Amino acid sequence: MKYITTTQLRTKSKELVQALRDGESVTLVHRSQQVGTIQPHQEDPEYKTVDVEELKAAVRDLDLELPDSLEEQDAMYRGEMVRKHGAYLSRR
Repeated sequence: MKYITTTQLRTKSKELVQALRDGESVTLVHRSQQVGTIQPHQEDPEYKTVDVEELKAAVRDLDLELPDSLEEQDAMYRGEMVRKHGAYLSRR
């Protein structure tokens, strides 16, 4: 394992990056004390694919109240804002 001090972070950043690219962990030292370990980034986990029909069924199970028009959506939004912030909410 390699060591790097906090003052060397500015001057030896290229070496630090190269060590991380090589898969090495580097110990960070501050005032002669080990304060942490800098480790290389792990590979991203594989993404799980979702069946579209399962997703649609999950949304249907939520039973959301969806507005039919823009005016209805505005009324629902305004009602929530009045409930949250009070009756003295301005009209823009």
